[in-house]
Amino acid sequence: MAGGLLVVGVLLATGSLGGSGTTKVTTIREAGSTTNVADESSTGTNAEKLYEETSPGVVEIKAKITSSGATGSGFEVDEEGDIVTAAHVVDEASSVEVILQDGKTLQAEVLGIDEASDLAVIKIDPSGIELHPLELADSSELKVGAAVAAIGAPFEYAWSFSTGVVSGLDRTIEAPNGFSVSHAIQTDAAVNPGNSGGPLLDAEGKVIGVVDQIATDGEADQSSGVGFAISSSLVSAELKQLEAGEKVEHAYLGVATATSTEGTEGAEVAEVVSGSPAAEAGLKQGDVVTELDGEPIAGTEDLVAAIAAHKPGEAVTLEIERGSGKTAVKVTLGTQPARSSTG
Repeated sequence: MAGGLLVVGVLLATGSLGGSGTTKVTTIREAGSTTNVADESSTGTNAEKLYEETSPGVVEIKAKITSSGATGSGFEVDEEGDIVTAAHVVDEASSVEVILQDGKTLQAEVLGIDEASDLAVIKIDPSGIELHPLELADSSELKVGAAVAAIGAPFEYAWSFSTGVVSGLDRTIEAPNGFSVSHAIQTDAAVNPGNSGGPLLDAEGKVIGVVDQIATDGEADQSSGVGFAISSSLVSAELKQLEAGEKVEHAYLGVATATSTEGTEGAEVAEVVSGSPAAEAGLKQGDVVTELDGEPIAGTEDLVAAIAAHKPGEAVTLEIERGSGKTAVKVTLGTQPARSSTG
């Protein structure tokens, strides 16, 4: 927190979520949680039936990274052995093991990784194995208060089950490469190290998100009741490319922004990356972006989501406030670099 502004990763920058200087977002890297089974009367979900029907499609993942290891979770998405997980669980792994609910342990191949969204797809040989793929839901239809459940391997307690609700929508969290991921889902379902990469399920047992991060007080990296999942809509948009091992490209503006905590509408430009599309279009530090292609930008999260909805090479028009005046700036978006240079 500096000067009344909350600096959040905009495309492009660094990410610091929370309202105080001590709150941080922690990527869940290691090995769900204390079981918190609620009945149908309190969550609108028959938890026992939900777990029985979906848990066979969830896997535990053990990745060997240099001399250490990482434990995470994942879920089957088809009968061919493709498994979705979080990129940070398997990134730079020399070997990856997948453990099925029946105890079988299989070697997995990493097909594709996108650090910008923190998503990855790995593959096991499906020969002679009964798989239980989970269906991806349309997360754009989610409402705050909807019942959800998480299944994963928190602290290596595999196939742990926790329930809760959607606590917030359209959150912005930081990706492993320093850029920002839009439309993240906030939940109070207990998730801890080891849940990462596992499914966040709706009441029908469909995947509405990939568990990814938790907010902490800067000390204990464990459940605070504020967890985040990558939306299933983003998974659906990238799945075929990741399965094919293709690089996923993201649109790039090239600014770090700050949203005023004093109620001012818009995303204020805190930094412009040299040589970026924003710099070439003439954006300056202190400009406040209030619209993109006619759609209002209330703050940083709106700008992150608006840029993410476009493709590299597309042109957008930004309405900005500069000093006491307003002006329109046309920007041709670039391709997001491998890592953020801001922050």
